[in-house]
Amino acid sequence: MLSVAGSTQAAAAEAASVDGAAPACVRYSTSWRYTFVSNGCDTPQQVTVEYRDGTSVPCRTAAPGDTVTFPGYGTTGNEVLGVAVCGTTPA
Repeated sequence: MLSVAGSTQAAAAEAASVDGAAPACVRYSTSWRYTFVSNGCDTPQQVTVEYRDGTSVPCRTAAPGDTVTFPGYGTTGNEVLGVAVCGTTPA
């Protein structure tokens, strides 16, 4: 699991803007509790998970070969729609 160190990085991650669907080399698996996003690309990827109910989660950076963890779909009927690449907006 990747953790964000420092309040500056956490604040920047919370100001994420979604830029579009993740490339095919980024894969995910989901359950009610967790969504695991794996970066099979040759370059780092900034990713977030999109949910049917519009839940917003911070952007995370996954180095090549890394897996980052996001919340799952929960027990209230939500659904993970996919993974999107994102960037941080200037502070």
